[in-house]
Amino acid sequence: MSQPSYLFTSESVTEGHPDKICDQISDAILDAIITQDPVCRVACETMVTTGIAFVAGEITTSCYVEIPDIVRETIKTVGYTRAKYGFDYETCAVLTAIHSQSPDIAMGVDTGGAGDQGLMFGFATNETTEFMPTPISLAHKMTKRLTDVRKNDILPYLRPDGKSQVTVQYKDGVPHRVTCVVVSAQHSTDVTLKELREDIIEKVVLPSIPKELLDEENIIYHINPTGRFVVGGPQGDTGVTGRKIIVDTYGGFANHGGGAFSGKDPSKVDRSACYMARYIAKNVVAAGIADRCEIQLAYAIGVADPVSVLVNTKGTEKVANEKVVKAIYDIFPMTPLGIINHLKLRRPIYKKTAAYGHFGRNDPDFTWEATDQVGALKQALGL
Repeated sequence: MSQPSYLFTSESVTEGHPDKICDQISDAILDAIITQDPVCRVACETMVTTGIAFVAGEITTSCYVEIPDIVRETIKTVGYTRAKYGFDYETCAVLTAIHSQSPDIAMGVDTGGAGDQGLMFGFATNETTEFMPTPISLAHKMTKRLTDVRKNDILPYLRPDGKSQVTVQYKDGVPHRVTCVVVSAQHSTDVTLKELREDIIEKVVLPSIPKELLDEENIIYHINPTGRFVVGGPQGDTGVTGRKIIVDTYGGFANHGGGAFSGKDPSKVDRSACYMARYIAKNVVAAGIADRCEIQLAYAIGVADPVSVLVNTKGTEKVANEKVVKAIYDIFPMTPLGIINHLKLRRPIYKKTAAYGHFGRNDPDFTWEATDQVGALKQALGL
């Protein structure tokens, strides 16, 4: 039975977007601390605006790190290296307000319980090789390429801030073609809008779209649709850690529990349980058990085992759902400590998660992207 055609849109932002600067700063601080103290407790929030980076949060650790140095180095790496950008690593003020984790929370976490209540989702689909929805996959490719052409001086007039948005038409539940692309790229004053639009389409957009999804005669482009994007970054908009939770996950294609990732050590199930849920969902789809799979895990503060586990295969399952749920319980650890140990999360791997998505990337440090439980699932289900 055929399904109705529909359009779905997802967005991504570059590492120079104000919110993403904050995510990277928060995760860079986490990496610096967890390198020396793997059992640290970090909940680090950042805000940036014109000329200021402000770091606040709860950190309990046995080590010392120079937070202002980490902040400045992160801003430098992103590309804000000149005061004329309205924000740069040398002249911005760095303010900090740090205190230790609440002993009331620590009491539950120290015994292996979850650091808070909450619900977390993970998702996978077989429509791309990375098991991610096509719209967010393409949007990330474009923002990553927007950064690459800037840093490699292919388009030297570009500046660090930028966004992409991709609309995909689905037919019978399968991606059919890209119908619309939106790209907003910060730029210097010495480039014409015509030149920028032509360059972005040729060097950023077209190389990012698979040929089978490209209908060049009918695709709609909106490249810097306001006509000018010179003032950007923290000078143009205030950035805050944790405001790009849909960009970080599945582009709106799956549910989201509302918790952000960056700046949180792996004892926070907002982060670690989402990684485990993605790991489970990806292995289910990779095993051919379903074409799509969404996992929900939910926790109570101070309690180790999840209060609920939901497997939603969106009607694409090849095996009865109750059998899949039992196999998941048998194979995958879902307590906070079990997740941390299985996915090896007490390592300095987090800064690189903070731009271009936490999922669907080919990096051996992203242990939640492994499909190493496919065999175990097939065996458990008799496949």
